[in-house]
Amino acid sequence: MAQESVDLSCDYQFWMQKLSVWDQASTLGTQQDTCVHLAQFQEFLRKMYEALKEMDSNTIFERFPTIDQLLAKACWNPFILAYDESQKILIWCLCCLINKEPQNSRQSKLNSWVQGVLSHILSALRFDKEVALFTQGLGYAPIDYYPGLLKNMVLSLASELRENHLNGFNTQRRMTPERLASLSRVCVPLITLPDVDPLVEALLVCHGHEPQEILQPEFFEAVNEAILLKKISLPMSAVVCLWLRHLPSLEKAMLHLFEKLISSERNCLRRIECFIKDSSLPQAACHPAIFRVVDEMFRCALLETDGAPEIIATIQVFTQCFLEALEKENKQLRFALKTYFPYTSPSLAMVLLQDPHDVPRGRWLQTLKHISELLREAVEDQTHGSRGGPLESWFLFIHFGGWAEMVAEQLLRSAAEPPAALLWLLAFYYSPHDGRQQRAQTMVGSSPTPAEGLCCGLDGVRRGTLQAFACPTEVARDRTPHVAHCPANEDPSSPR
Repeated sequence: MAQESVDLSCDYQFWMQKLSVWDQASTLGTQQDTCVHLAQFQEFLRKMYEALKEMDSNTIFERFPTIDQLLAKACWNPFILAYDESQKILIWCLCCLINKEPQNSRQSKLNSWVQGVLSHILSALRFDKEVALFTQGLGYAPIDYYPGLLKNMVLSLASELRENHLNGFNTQRRMTPERLASLSRVCVPLITLPDVDPLVEALLVCHGHEPQEILQPEFFEAVNEAILLKKISLPMSAVVCLWLRHLPSLEKAMLHLFEKLISSERNCLRRIECFIKDSSLPQAACHPAIFRVVDEMFRCALLETDGAPEIIATIQVFTQCFLEALEKENKQLRFALKTYFPYTSPSLAMVLLQDPHDVPRGRWLQTLKHISELLREAVEDQTHGSRGGPLESWFLFIHFGGWAEMVAEQLLRSAAEPPAALLWLLAFYYSPHDGRQQRAQTMVGSSPTPAEGLCCGLDGVRRGTLQAFACPTEVARDRTPHVAHCPANEDPSSPR
């Protein structure tokens, strides 16, 4: 508690200085600085309210002698008032200053001052007398007219942006880059207002013809934050534009997904699938540029964890969700497979993309041998255009875990000497760094038969995966190890 008190006092001094700077200057630079710090200031206000509500008015002023100045500066800043829940939290803080039974003139004066500030906040977005008379003459009360006016302004701007996008190189009818940048800056504190959604979407979708990005970085950051926290809902086309135009937002979305997976106490594959689908990343990954970034971040996580079973399972679930999204978007690929997997053989990628259980049982062995041959050529002979070496081929193969499961099933059911192609495939799946001779020794193994040795290894890895997820799994009748036995009445997306 003592440390929290010290931290709050330090934050108080920082924000008091910030508000003084913002109050004294209204330049473009101070407006940008205000927008950048809006979310942090709102969080400070929350902490301040939690502290104020535990004190009476006298104690508050003993602890924070200039609290009235801080709140007043915040209440007269239109950016702060317009941002998310800041206005509401400011009202809460002001109410903490009120003396319910004032004992002297100073306390009565304070109450009057608070009432005046509250009146200012509540009337900040109302019209002046002349506008009120005009709207009443039209048959509207200001309280009804303002939301309608805001909505019409937003729709008008969104329509202008769409026309700007269609006009292309018609410079006479195009919106200037300066105005686009200004619009994006103005939107930052308003992003979470539902009526502003069409304007936010239009800004994201509207591509200028400038060599550099003209929308403000804080606009992209604020939109991305609101999407991740589920404060706004935008069409997938707008989300794709956001992540294509601002790489840090896409990276943050991936890190947000990793944080949810790591912080969840009990992960089964169904729960992982819910997290992944809820992130919108599989749908956005239908665009190859986004898929490549997401896939690269999975690759980094895999290398950092030395091929952890949890990461492999997550990659396989993501791949399944991605393929489902790709199938829903269009039956025929808009982009060539080479754009998604540029360093691997297109013929290998095409075979692996098949659902293993769509292959007739009589052709399982033939298909697995074909996959083994393609992989072996890519790994050992470096043909078929593979430029990434064994690791690249292995990384592609682990996306589609259903094939490894099918290999294990074939080996376990094989009464005769198992085909060398299948032994090689499974040995490569679990030991991609081995050279040709090491892999040959692994295929021979030390068990009575090679099949038993390799399948025992598969069983051990599978048990390790199950222990990591603390939830039993089974192989679903589709592309990947898919659904764990979570309780039927339990929502996988609900917090534990």
